[in-house]
Amino acid sequence: MKLQKVLSLARKAIDEFNMIEDGDKIAIGISGGKDSLTLLMALHGLKRFYPKKFEIHAVTVDLGFGIQDFDKIKQLCAELEVPYTIVKTEIGDIIFKDRQESNPCSLCAKMRKGALNDAMKSLGCNKIAYGHHKDDIVETMLMSLIYEGRIHTFNPYTYLDRMDLTVIRPLIFMNEVDVIGFANKYELPIAKSKCPADGYTKREYIKNLLIQLNHENPGVKDRMFTAIMRRKIWNDIV
Repeated sequence: MKLQKVLSLARKAIDEFNMIEDGDKIAIGISGGKDSLTLLMALHGLKRFYPKKFEIHAVTVDLGFGIQDFDKIKQLCAELEVPYTIVKTEIGDIIFKDRQESNPCSLCAKMRKGALNDAMKSLGCNKIAYGHHKDDIVETMLMSLIYEGRIHTFNPYTYLDRMDLTVIRPLIFMNEVDVIGFANKYELPIAKSKCPADGYTKREYIKNLLIQLNHENPGVKDRMFTAIMRRKIWNDIV
């Protein structure tokens, strides 16, 4: 997928859900993966011509595994002239060594987002952008249905009144396969996570299940996504 198409899909989401206003300073959560780097490219590209003027600041929460190299991401941000902040934490040790969590993902996500929210507030940002795409939206709905007995998923736009922060997800109209194609085409400097739980989570199981369902019933993922958009079955999952 070319950058122009990515910009078009991101703008569609931003316009439809009124994600950006004049004067916004948006922190982009950079995990080092393909999704967040695609989001960085999208918002950097839109910033040049979008009618509402906004600033962006890339932020990474380093979980402290000590083996994830962000140097190439630093270089990319320098080339794009986007400020980049790395927040050092010991979340990895707390989760896997101190607490030895058997189901680490939920606590890790809360701690990571807490560190990210604190960082963006200190940087003067009023919004944070996550790189969740269409597959993430549908997968989260399936996880909610199967494991919680309810039907909910990410909200494209969430205001957190207790923190006076807003979460936006400009990539919700992009398929994961298109994100992969874009990242490969533009050789984005992916810094893959070294999390010990990677590949062994409930989300990974649901991801594979959705792939199987879509293979056996072509178009089922898009129909699920259309149902979500039509019924607005999201909540304030952040």
